[in-house]
Amino acid sequence: MPRFDLPFLRFLGTTPLPVLAASALVSVALLAAPVAEAASKSSRDAKKSSKVVKVDKKSASKSTGKAKSAARKTSSASSKNAVASRSSSARKVVVRKNGKRSVVLVERHAAPVRASFAPSRPSLGEALGLRDTEDALALRSSVALVMDQNTNEVLFQKNPTAVLPIASITKLMTALVVMDARLPMDEVLTITEEDRDTEKNSSSRLRFGTQLTREELLLLALMSSENRAASALGRHYPGGLPAFVQAMNRKARELGMNDSHFVDSSGLSSSNVSSALDLARLVNAAYRNPTIRAFSTQTEHEVNAAGRSLHYVSTNRLVRGGQWDIGLQKTGFISEAGRCLVMQARVGARNVVMVFLDSDGSQSRFADANRVRDWLEHLPTVPGPSRGFPASPNLTQAPRPAPHVTSPGNSPHYVLTSQQSRGI
Repeated sequence: MPRFDLPFLRFLGTTPLPVLAASALVSVALLAAPVAEAASKSSRDAKKSSKVVKVDKKSASKSTGKAKSAARKTSSASSKNAVASRSSSARKVVVRKNGKRSVVLVERHAAPVRASFAPSRPSLGEALGLRDTEDALALRSSVALVMDQNTNEVLFQKNPTAVLPIASITKLMTALVVMDARLPMDEVLTITEEDRDTEKNSSSRLRFGTQLTREELLLLALMSSENRAASALGRHYPGGLPAFVQAMNRKARELGMNDSHFVDSSGLSSSNVSSALDLARLVNAAYRNPTIRAFSTQTEHEVNAAGRSLHYVSTNRLVRGGQWDIGLQKTGFISEAGRCLVMQARVGARNVVMVFLDSDGSQSRFADANRVRDWLEHLPTVPGPSRGFPASPNLTQAPRPAPHVTSPGNSPHYVLTSQQSRGI
């Protein structure tokens, strides 16, 4: 076998194995040292970069926060400037809707905002469509009746047989029943919790415990439509309020008011109902009593109620204005009835009875009365025989046209009558 004589082999043959293993390990370690150092250096550089990035993020966050704060301050300042600018160029207007008051800002150069009366719910007349009835005088009342008091001749009519709630017009019947009973007018009556309005939760200036005479309570009920006064009058009737209500309905039947019904003495309940023809009968009956005439047309009165001096005025602006010759009047309002007005007045050479029910604005009933007066003042008086009420309250009396009255289309009948009335 051949021999190879190489120095490397001789070295392996003479060197022990442990020495060789140790030498190999040292060599590997020496070879790996630069690589480990490089890796360590790379790790340290990465950590430094991470710290730099964190520091940069903090700086960026601080900068962003400062920017946001500055933006908020700028926005707040601009908002304040805008509000100040809007306030300086705007005006506050109080608007009333559905019984609630609210304040709105309106530009000074904008069209003015007008507050208008808006009932919380439609009246019965509006729900039945009576307000859509057209008439020659363009009245804003759903129901209207004008009658010559001396002849009972119907001069103008609009839904005269419609039966609707009449609100405080009820107090005229209350006054009739009180006067018919011939109770002492100087008797002192007391306002109590029983006179609280649980129907509409309305307020009153007459506190519980207030003591006034029957005469003063009747005056306040007729002149200023004081509900607690009317309640106390009914409650102090012999037999109490139930007997008083029975007397009211009995009186209505005596007067031929067959379309009328009463459930209380104040008119707060919508179950107090009547028609224009029936109310004309009521006005005529009440007009015959001088006390009711005087109390209903008094402009103001002052009473001493529980040590307090209370000043009351008439609810009828036509009475307060002094431009009318009014012999008797009564106003009324609840949501179901709308604005109501009945009057006896002298217009020109005529004594007339006027009835307006379910007017859709707080002043519309008075405006309607003025329209009727203007029309009557240009209507010549035509002499003729007396014409009484129709035999049945549900039949409308055909008005007699005046021969010299002209109107659109040369039809006197158009001026004197409205569209065909609708009964209920």
